[in-house]
Amino acid sequence: MTGGNDMIGCDPVKDEGCCSCGSKKILVEYLYLDLKTCDRCIGTDAVLEEVLKEIGPALLCAGYEVEFEKKEISSKETAAEYRFLSSPTIRVNGMDICDSVAENSCGCCSDISGTDVECRVFEFEGEDYEVPPKEMLASSILSAVFAPKEEYCCGNYSMPENIITFFDGKEKKSNCSCGSNCC
Repeated sequence: MTGGNDMIGCDPVKDEGCCSCGSKKILVEYLYLDLKTCDRCIGTDAVLEEVLKEIGPALLCAGYEVEFEKKEISSKETAAEYRFLSSPTIRVNGMDICDSVAENSCGCCSDISGTDVECRVFEFEGEDYEVPPKEMLASSILSAVFAPKEEYCCGNYSMPENIITFFDGKEKKSNCSCGSNCC
């Protein structure tokens, strides 16, 4: 899997007639701030891809078609468009797999923006993880598919101050002639 729009587990030519490909769709979205520098985003991406490769065949067997999309949140406008709350975010059919947003200081994103930035931590079985364990992601994705939470009203989106600070700092740092956020 290389990102973008990938289908998980279904080869319509090779698997012709063995499944009901396309009868039910699942959209898994991975929203992140950085996949070049941020250990948290890079690590979560790797675990998510591994989990999708492992659970994809079971979902296919159950009649689901899984689409995987990665989206870099590269601006305030993109953050608003996706109603982005924290990095990284994993959604299944538009729903965040995490019940709440917990964060701690992210050195990588702080370095990128030249400001103090907090990014998501994943809470699982009483522990906080900067990179979620496979078991947590597999369980959360399967729960989102087979026992979805009640629909929620989107309401008004208010961009978290943390996201605003990240993009303001990143812009300020990119405009600094020496690159060290001194200007």
